[in-house]
Amino acid sequence: MFRRHGVPWLLTWVVVLICQAGCCLLDSIGAAGSFSHVHPFSNKSNLDQGYCERKRKTNNFSVWSLSSESLIATLPVDAIPENSIRKVRDCIFSVAYPTPFISRVVLVAVSQDVLEGILDLDVSVKETDDFLQLVSGGKVVLGSIPLAHRYGGHQFGSWAGQLGDGRAHLIGVYTNRYGERWELQLKGSGKTPYSRNGDGRAVLRSSVREFLCSEAMHYLGIPTSRAASLVVSDDDVWRDQFYNGSVKKERGAIVLRVAKSWFRIGSLEILAHSGELDLQRTLLDFVIQEHFPSVNMDDSNRYLDFFSRVVLEIANLIALWMSVGFAHGVCNTDNFSLLSITIDYGPFGFMESYDPNFVPNTSDDERRYKIGNQANVGMFNLNKLLQALKPVLDRRQKQLAFQILEGYSEHYYTRFTELFRAKLGLLGESEDDNYLIAFLLKLMEDTKADFTMAFRQLSEITQHQLKELRIPQEFWALQDLAKHKFFSDWVTIYLLRLGRNMGDSDSTRRKRMTAVNPRYILRNWMAESAIQKAKMNDFSEVHLLQEVLQHPFQRQAAAEKAGYSLRPPSWAKDLKVSCSS
Repeated sequence: MFRRHGVPWLLTWVVVLICQAGCCLLDSIGAAGSFSHVHPFSNKSNLDQGYCERKRKTNNFSVWSLSSESLIATLPVDAIPENSIRKVRDCIFSVAYPTPFISRVVLVAVSQDVLEGILDLDVSVKETDDFLQLVSGGKVVLGSIPLAHRYGGHQFGSWAGQLGDGRAHLIGVYTNRYGERWELQLKGSGKTPYSRNGDGRAVLRSSVREFLCSEAMHYLGIPTSRAASLVVSDDDVWRDQFYNGSVKKERGAIVLRVAKSWFRIGSLEILAHSGELDLQRTLLDFVIQEHFPSVNMDDSNRYLDFFSRVVLEIANLIALWMSVGFAHGVCNTDNFSLLSITIDYGPFGFMESYDPNFVPNTSDDERRYKIGNQANVGMFNLNKLLQALKPVLDRRQKQLAFQILEGYSEHYYTRFTELFRAKLGLLGESEDDNYLIAFLLKLMEDTKADFTMAFRQLSEITQHQLKELRIPQEFWALQDLAKHKFFSDWVTIYLLRLGRNMGDSDSTRRKRMTAVNPRYILRNWMAESAIQKAKMNDFSEVHLLQEVLQHPFQRQAAAEKAGYSLRPPSWAKDLKVSCSS
């Protein structure tokens, strides 16, 4: 038996080398602070011929492995091995082991798609104790040194200094049967050197929301991190949910999240602010080589090319958010992925009644991150990325980078218009399309019509019904919209525009529109209802929502029975989104 806190630093690196030959699951620190061997692992090279063909789904951990080697072989690790809260320098990661829960742990939910489609694990693995221990931080894989990432960020417009993974542990990188590399991260798994004043835990309430929303966003077609599993414990975690002085006891929970990378704008900002320019170049080259294959590593303009791609993809991401009425809630630079995927689900919210001033975060007193300001925040964050890149750009490249940034608005509005044209079933382009879209959104704002269902019901109603202004009772969002005195004017313009869809039929239009306008989204009241049941160990609604949100564009009997496409219940109007997680 080894005592984790007594393992010499050199031995940690020896372990990495040993694991090239074989790996095993290890019990993490228990009450006695020791760990034991469980299974030997096969860890054959991903470059072996026939690798993709040989790997198959399994529920046997003896043929499944993780490794941190691809990260720590290139990116430096904190020279101080102790897991103490401190200012960290000259590294990208700190070694930090998850802290297991003391009490009973229950598996709440898993994503079969993530387990089988990404991690090559048969869904039956969820029945094993090894799986439960792995996803709750109770076991780690030998050879996969758990890491906490060092980063900084601008929070609500101001530089916040060092932030980092304060309650998350990157437990390894998995290369699947398709040759894809996925980084596995536990959220809520204990303290790290970056925990600041936090306890390193997450609670059931916020973890249910993150698990459901990250999966919901994926099925909506929005680039996002994924959630593999959700566990809850009986450990007590104390939270002031709305920062109003009311501290309450909640249950600790952990989400196993996966993404191609967890690097974010703040990953580069901290290095620029600290003057660690050689390390910044190392990280930039690593990110480009691993995740931007179209960028030529031998080109002296590679950082400029990288920046150009990030600008384009951030514009695309935020336009996609807007197309489904999603407000992230905390668009700080430390929450903006360099890969332009949605990460770090905090006090997010899907807009119900259309309101450009919608703010899902009750602590955002200045409404900085209201949904109508997300595009501007994207520009702000990209400007901070440019500031971080300036030390590695020459004078000419800086000028070109500024020009690239100036093109962000055009990228955003072009993509926004494309998406909303599709939502309205419009084919081709017309110079009046922007007016048609803006007109509709203004009608929605004035009537407080439901954003999601207004578009969905436009997808389901026939052109004849619209022309006659005969709106059936089931189209309640359109009935709200029809109360506006200019609704009939908008309908006239809309039908004329649809008439210019060459070779189109009404049935084809409706089919096309229902494929892009979701019927079901993760509304706050739905999540809250599931959370309240989960607090009582009833996870049935979590499972129901998970199933429904996997098919957001298809009418589902279970969802209809639960009222997920009906007008939100009256109590939902006063529902506040959780802040503290």
